[in-house]
Amino acid sequence: MPLPETQSPDLKLTNRREFLARSAMAGGVIVFAAACSDSRILDPDPDPEAVSFGTGNVAVLNYAYLLEQLEAAFYIMAASNFYDGISTAEQNLLRDLRDHEVAHRDFLATALGGAALPTIEFDFSAVDFGSRTSVLTTARTFEDLGVSAYNGAGRLFTTDTEGAALLTIAGKIVSVEARHAAAVRSAISSDPQAFAGSDVVDTTHALDVLRRPPEVLAAAAPFVVTALDPSGIPTA
Repeated sequence: MPLPETQSPDLKLTNRREFLARSAMAGGVIVFAAACSDSRILDPDPDPEAVSFGTGNVAVLNYAYLLEQLEAAFYIMAASNFYDGISTAEQNLLRDLRDHEVAHRDFLATALGGAALPTIEFDFSAVDFGSRTSVLTTARTFEDLGVSAYNGAGRLFTTDTEGAALLTIAGKIVSVEARHAAAVRSAISSDPQAFAGSDVVDTTHALDVLRRPPEVLAAAAPFVVTALDPSGIPTA
């Protein structure tokens, strides 16, 4: 996949390191409140007008870009009209999460250039943005889903130099996503072990959950309005 014309691979990675250095963290099973009986992502006979993810490395990056768009859109809404009784600490947390996800979204959009998915339309009607429980539970779901998605996507990049560079970037993004997940889990629960619960960390090997694209897309589908065709995402 061509990198943005104004940046060499080395410069992109350097800029990514600088970005993540500034992105200090301040601030299972996936269950959604809504169900989608006619997923526009997983349709085996997709609409001819459905937006393609592309193929190869482009498809993997667009897969990540979809999830970053989802998270960014959610946190923009959550931080624009806080739920009643929100503490200053949780206001700062939601703002930080918003800023990080917007930065991830914009970074991937730049990396993809003209191959990027368009701006996706989402439906958050199942989320009660006036409820702390609804907002933070949804945030936990999205963050856990994102971490597991990146964990499962790494093996889908090509094994050449470009794939190795993209894998490095993905690893740096998922480390931030994992910090988000831990922060949200700790905000929800007073249990000091909630940040690494047994639903997301294998207690035998201390490994995080890994999910493949079909499972991740099925979980995200209830929130996605735009018709998408992910058939080009690599499977191995």
